[in-house]
Amino acid sequence: MENTSDNRFDNGMEVRRAVMSDAYVDNAIASTTGTDSEALQNHVTATVWGSVWTREGLSRRDRSLLNIGMLVALRANEELRGHVRGALTNGLTREEITEAIIQASGYCGAPAALSAMKVAQEVLDAELGPKS
Repeated sequence: MENTSDNRFDNGMEVRRAVMSDAYVDNAIASTTGTDSEALQNHVTATVWGSVWTREGLSRRDRSLLNIGMLVALRANEELRGHVRGALTNGLTREEITEAIIQASGYCGAPAALSAMKVAQEVLDAELGPKS
């Protein structure tokens, strides 16, 4: 799907909602509407979700797996929380999410991975229940 500047925002919003959920996106948009941050929300929706996530070449599942590793590296735990949910939506398993964080620990360090795992564990338990 090719995205022109005319449809990137709409396509981005469609993908963002499919991956992150309507409730997540509605909250993100509502929390910035009428503020200085609104322009950044619109920019991220159009460029990241509307231009990057809509590219051919990687599945949404693969993109989610990559995002987990990158967010661990950046210690972007609030973003990680949403993307762990998105990874579940995109077909990653509890085990694959855990392994991605363990893999990242070797390159990003134990402190980053431990912090990320704490966030991921909260999401996994909330979405899937405790590990049996």
